[in-house]
Amino acid sequence: MRLAGEIALVTGSTSGLGKEIARLFAEEGARVAVTGRSAERGKAVVDAILSAGGQAAFFAIDLSELDQCEELVPRVVEQLGGLTILVNNAVGRGGGVEGPVTQVSLESWETKLRVNLTAAAWLCRAAIPEMAKAGHGSIVNVSTRAAERGTPGLAAYTASKGGLNALTRSIAFDYGRQGIRCNSITPGYILHESRDRDMTPADRARREAQHLTRLATARDVAYAALFLASRESEVITGIDLPVSGGSTTARALSF
Repeated sequence: MRLAGEIALVTGSTSGLGKEIARLFAEEGARVAVTGRSAERGKAVVDAILSAGGQAAFFAIDLSELDQCEELVPRVVEQLGGLTILVNNAVGRGGGVEGPVTQVSLESWETKLRVNLTAAAWLCRAAIPEMAKAGHGSIVNVSTRAAERGTPGLAAYTASKGGLNALTRSIAFDYGRQGIRCNSITPGYILHESRDRDMTPADRARREAQHLTRLATARDVAYAALFLASRESEVITGIDLPVSGGSTTARALSF
C-alpha cells in the first residue's frame, strides 16, 4: 500500500493511461478522484475501483473551461478530505486544424494550449496550497516525446507539451522547500488494446526493433507515475522520466 493515506486527482482518467493510473493508485491505497467529461465512463472506472476494494469518486469536468479547473480542487478536497497527489494526464486533441505553424488554426492552437498547459497550470495553482497544508505533495505531468524532438505537423501539440515540461521544472524549483515535488513522465509507444488489435507480425517486429526492452503498456506508465507519486521518490523533483523501452537510445543508434 505505497499510497496509503494519500488523496490523488488524476485528470483524463476515464480511459487510457489515466484510467490505468487511477486504478493502480487505488490499489496502492490512495483515495482517487477520477475525472473526465463522460459520466458513464467515469462511473465504470469508479465502480471497478470500488469492486476491487478501493476508494474513488467521479468528478465531471471540461478542462477547456478554466472556471471548472478552479472549482475542481475544492470539490475534491471537500468530498475526499484533501489532496496530496495531482496527475495532469488529460490531453486536448480536437478543435480546428493541427499542422505546421504556418497551417495550424487559431482554434487548434488555443484548444491545445488551454487543455494541455493552462488547465494543468490552473490545477497546480489550486492543488499546491492543499499540498502545503498536508506538508507534502507530488505533481506528475504526463508529457510526450514530441515536446523534445522535431515532430512534423504538430505545432500546437508540441508547443503545449514543451510548455508543460518547462512548467514542471518551474514548479519543482519554486515549491521544493515546501515538500512539494513536480516531475513529468514521457511515454513512448504504448500498446493500445483497440488500436493495436490488428497489428501484423511485421508491424510488431518493426515497433519492437525501435526498443531496447519491449513495447510498453499503460500499466508500465502507471507504475512510473506511482513511483513519482509515492514517498519512495522523495528526493526526486524536476525530472522527466521516459517510459519508452529505451526507444530514444535505440532510435539514435539506428541513424
